[in-house]
Amino acid sequence: MNHLLLEIAPSVVDWSRAQFALTAAYHWLFVPLTLGLAVIMGIAETIYYRTGQLSWRDTARFWEKLFGINFAIGVATGIILEFEFGTNWSNYSWFVGDIFGAPLAIEGIVAFFMESTFVAVMFFGWKKVSRGFHLASTWLTGLGATISAWWILVANAWMQYPIGQQFNPDTMRFEMSSFADVALSPFAVDKFLHTVTSSWLIGAVFCVAVSCWYLLKGRETVMARRSIKIGASVGLFAALAAFATGDNSAYMVARTQPMKLAAMEALYNGGKSQSLTLFAAVNPFAQPDYASQKEPACRIAFPNLLSVLATHDLNGYVPGINDIINGYTDNEGQRQPSLAEKVDMGKKAIDAVALYRTMGNKSEKTRRTVADNVKYFGYGYVKDASRTVPPIGITFWLFRTMVGLGTFFMLFFAVVLFVVFRKDISERKFRWLHILALIAIPLAWICSESGWMVAEIGRQPWTIQDMLPTWVAVSDLQPRSIMITFFLFLALFTTLLAVEISILCKQIKKGPEHSNNDTL
Repeated sequence: MNHLLLEIAPSVVDWSRAQFALTAAYHWLFVPLTLGLAVIMGIAETIYYRTGQLSWRDTARFWEKLFGINFAIGVATGIILEFEFGTNWSNYSWFVGDIFGAPLAIEGIVAFFMESTFVAVMFFGWKKVSRGFHLASTWLTGLGATISAWWILVANAWMQYPIGQQFNPDTMRFEMSSFADVALSPFAVDKFLHTVTSSWLIGAVFCVAVSCWYLLKGRETVMARRSIKIGASVGLFAALAAFATGDNSAYMVARTQPMKLAAMEALYNGGKSQSLTLFAAVNPFAQPDYASQKEPACRIAFPNLLSVLATHDLNGYVPGINDIINGYTDNEGQRQPSLAEKVDMGKKAIDAVALYRTMGNKSEKTRRTVADNVKYFGYGYVKDASRTVPPIGITFWLFRTMVGLGTFFMLFFAVVLFVVFRKDISERKFRWLHILALIAIPLAWICSESGWMVAEIGRQPWTIQDMLPTWVAVSDLQPRSIMITFFLFLALFTTLLAVEISILCKQIKKGPEHSNNDTL
């Protein structure tokens, strides 16, 4: 039990969090492009398979090369990310490894091997297998990457919404009670759909932007126009799907992580018929005085819209930060405990586990005490209410960055689709649209990274929602060792990113390889 009662030095917690955030942020630069380009190249090769036009094969092979460059470098950061659970977060891994390890193991054994098998056929099998088998390999490569994302997101969703587990005081671990509940959690399903569709948006932006670069240079105009049609179609669908799944995400977060929603909205005091904030003067670099303020200054909001998003009811009740701390009654009429009550239940659970383990008092009554209070186990380590409130300013503005850019991309792809199907998009008068497409590349990644940061920063301080805070989950390491590896990883990942950008740019400048004959 000693390791569960251990509170690590704050510097160790901060550096461990910083290192994991660094690795995750760099890894997420590569993953969405992999998922997005998989769809682009799959569609291009499908058209080649149906038409037999070798120019379409050239288009498909071009996007497959760019996919391969990104895929190879993305794997390296992903492996490091998984190892950090054991090196920097060993208490977490020990505490819930029976649950969290299962989807990661499936991802590694099934999805990753599926990807690596079919990606070899995709790259080296053009003249060695039939067109149908090669097309299947291309789609299966993308499917493998998507399945890989599914299991990673199942693991992440369980941290946000733990379900399908029970605590065993004999082993001092959470153990899986239902694999189906973990794998098919509604939180996991929605998170997967939202993440994958937003990744398709990244691939679509990249496809359209590269094609517009060719139009600016007066090169590869046929391939560019074809690719823009594919990219913009995928992009508009993805943007609309991400908006729809994002709406459901807000509903899920309101039900399972109300503090995250309150931070996203800088909602200090809730109530019925709550408005959705468009703008407010919230300092992103300092925690506001939520206990004494009624609402942020200079607030502009849409009436009742937050209640609609959070409860699907114009008059629905949405709790604010102070309501969650003090306790409230939800829309189902159930009273939600205050922070003080949760802390008391958490301490009861910890004390009961200690009694069960150290004094040999393995009575059924002690077991029931653990079971009745284990839901709020993590609150037993909370000594200050402020530690349960995530950084409001950062979460508030990141959420608006994500939503604002997502809205921009819906309009962007709609305009591109109109122009490419109704006009000659290669004409010089559309040069402004070509330049806008290039500007959209960094905006797409800012949008994607902002979404991930909202999900992760917004659930602080929990590694597992309500059950394990960060300062209990980390490994007992020396701060110096984490600092050294942080800067080593920073140098390594920055180098990898620079190498990828360099190789991608060289390949794009080189352009696609052209076949001599247009049809077979």
